[in-house]
Amino acid sequence: MAEQRLIVISNRIPTEEEPSGGLVVALHDCLNARGGIWIGSSGGPVEQPRAGLTKIAEGNYTRYTFDLSREEYDTYYLGYSNAVLWPVFHRRADLMQVRPGYAQGYLDVNARVADMVAEFAGPDDTLWVQDYHFLPLAAMLRERGVQSRIGFFLHIPFPEASHVPALPDAQNICSWVASYDVFGLQTEADVERCENLFRHECPSFIESDGTISVAGRRCRPMACPIGIDAEGYRATAEKSKVGKRLFMHKGQKLVLGVDRLDYSKGLVQRFEGFGAYLGRRSNTDEPATLLQVAPPSRQDVDAYKDMRMQLDLTAGSINGDYGEIDWTPIRYVRRSLPRDELAGLYRRADAVMVTPLADGMNLVAKEFVAAQDPEDPGVLILSHFAGAAEQLTDALLVNPYDADEMAAALERALTMPLEERKARHARLWENVRDEDVDWWTGRFLGALCQPRAVEAA
Repeated sequence: MAEQRLIVISNRIPTEEEPSGGLVVALHDCLNARGGIWIGSSGGPVEQPRAGLTKIAEGNYTRYTFDLSREEYDTYYLGYSNAVLWPVFHRRADLMQVRPGYAQGYLDVNARVADMVAEFAGPDDTLWVQDYHFLPLAAMLRERGVQSRIGFFLHIPFPEASHVPALPDAQNICSWVASYDVFGLQTEADVERCENLFRHECPSFIESDGTISVAGRRCRPMACPIGIDAEGYRATAEKSKVGKRLFMHKGQKLVLGVDRLDYSKGLVQRFEGFGAYLGRRSNTDEPATLLQVAPPSRQDVDAYKDMRMQLDLTAGSINGDYGEIDWTPIRYVRRSLPRDELAGLYRRADAVMVTPLADGMNLVAKEFVAAQDPEDPGVLILSHFAGAAEQLTDALLVNPYDADEMAAALERALTMPLEERKARHARLWENVRDEDVDWWTGRFLGALCQPRAVEAA
């Protein structure tokens, strides 16, 4: 009998033993437990790309990489993936940049990966494709005769149906989605947006269980919110000593933000909300400090350069207006921190602001909950537009566009009685613990590995 393997395909893949980043850590934990194969790009552009796949690690699971040329990196990754798909999926079509060669470069890389995977995968393998970089991959694998079960998980929000026509390949989105057996999404709201796209943009039939029948195929969109290794993250936070290294006055409150430097994260609006909080506090209140950790991403994309400049100006203005000689309101760290240091900062924080303008899930919210001391927990301030808001309803939910509303939430968080903090945290922790990364992988793969129903005629 042929070996049944789980094969994961993603753009990012861990090249070190201790990976970082929500998607990478979650998949690493999954494959570590289940075994299988992980295929992803080797990272940035390579002057002389190697042909085919290169094995880079072997252990509980095996890792292979493929190289990207400079042209492929510019068109497939920086171009179509991050200057076209990313803004449209995050409801910022106004930031989309369409350039000659972007769409073709995206299709060419997907076709090259499909060629490699088609040679590699057996009929009994289960394929799990990750994120917007590889939306067409299943359709291309079907064209190459691959009959395996193929699932997809979208880590970012699904776009509004009214925004999809802005894409150069808008007419292909439905067929790309329908080529998967299971199309995983972070939230029920994403599932509804996916169904709306099929209702309005292509001939299809949506069955009572949500299965979409289109062009002879049946695809099941499903909400499957990603989780973290909750118990493991709690243990890491308990051991971390980084919180004790912070120089802060006795009684001073710490507000934390942890995000990639991305316009979808609402960082400028967060700084403005914190500034509004400072403007309404009394002079007798112990000052709070916002520590924002924001490692850069996609620095070659114009929209990110503009946002970074705006964020620097906003932070400087607030610090100039409210700072004292012994107190800086906003501390801004523009680099990555190790996982154990972040866990210690979460545990030390009195509140965390997770206030994206649009986000698939946002695992910072779950990591913060897991890191807290249940006897003296901090408070989660969470945007209505984060996917996590569907699960973490005991957070203080805010509109990130409303600086005064965020200021009021901060004031409430930093003065919340201990018993209310403990009660809210207990309910948040129950969800984070119960719907962890193992629950996520079990739920998705359980649906993907079900026997395939008879396809529509």
